[in-house]
Amino acid sequence: MSINRVTISGNLTRDADLRSTQGGMAIMGFGVAVNDRRKNQQTGEWEDYPNFVDCTMFGTRAEKLQPYMTKGTKVAIEGKLRYSSWEHEGQRRSKLEVIVDEIEFMSSRQQDAPQQYAPQGYQNPPAVPQQPRQAPAPAPQAYAPQAAPQPVVAAAPQQASLYDEEIPF
Repeated sequence: MSINRVTISGNLTRDADLRSTQGGMAIMGFGVAVNDRRKNQQTGEWEDYPNFVDCTMFGTRAEKLQPYMTKGTKVAIEGKLRYSSWEHEGQRRSKLEVIVDEIEFMSSRQQDAPQQYAPQGYQNPPAVPQQPRQAPAPAPQAYAPQAAPQPVVAAAPQQASLYDEEIPF
């Protein structure tokens, strides 16, 4: 038995690119920078070393999320690893990428970005524009003299001592 799951969070290294297969399925590619902290042996200081991870998302979700996937956006993704190898100009090439199943936006700088994608097949209800609310006009009332309201004086609550002898422990 093997488990192929990965969860990472980091910043997008570039704007996401969207392309499609001959069959019309959308494919969105993007990169995520994930920092690794290591102690420098010479200085004794902790330093961040970036790791760059290629990510791919498929389908309608890729089309809908692509406008929000801009360089520098902080995201958390969950998915599975996929290994690909090919030959280019006589050289053997390979890469390990994350096939994204879930994505959550963690940046606060994009106010209109969704916080989490909707599962496939889920239709978000259309947004209804909010109309500014107006206070209702006061209804006309007949004038009737009333007595002035009396101030309410509340008595201070009695505080029991923490060291009461009635505490059973």
